[in-house]
Amino acid sequence: MPAEDAGNAAPAWVPGRRLGVDVGTVRVGVAVSDATGMLASPLVTLRRAKDQSDLDRLAELVVTEEVVEVVVGLPKHLSGASGASARDASAYAEALASRIGNVPVHLVDERLSTVTAASHLRAGGITARNQRSVIDQAAAVVILQSHLDGRPRTGPDAWGRHS
Repeated sequence: MPAEDAGNAAPAWVPGRRLGVDVGTVRVGVAVSDATGMLASPLVTLRRAKDQSDLDRLAELVVTEEVVEVVVGLPKHLSGASGASARDASAYAEALASRIGNVPVHLVDERLSTVTAASHLRAGGITARNQRSVIDQAAAVVILQSHLDGRPRTGPDAWGRHS
């Protein structure tokens, strides 16, 4: 099943946990949502591996965390153009999608996610030197939280409203 492009219409909201993925050339940051799909939290940073064991680990996390959707950040230029990093993220999302069966993988615009994450970490008192170990997870949280905040909720439990 191919990863879906950021431009496609959003499917109906399905309750459950979501995984957010920030793909880098060296590391992959991973965040997970709560079961209601309202709050993203950092989960783990994986090292990119030539043998693709990082993708295998992500596939394991989809199962163990009971994930219903994966969101992979698509790093576009500020102009909106796609470059080498976007092509790498797309290929990574495709490779992940091939490992996780019917769990959908979506590409979402992640412009400035790392900048936003670094800003949040600095505001929390974490110095630039100490950010290295958590910046990828923090960027994954920004990607996932942005996705969660932008999705329409339907049904009786949607944001405390009744449909």
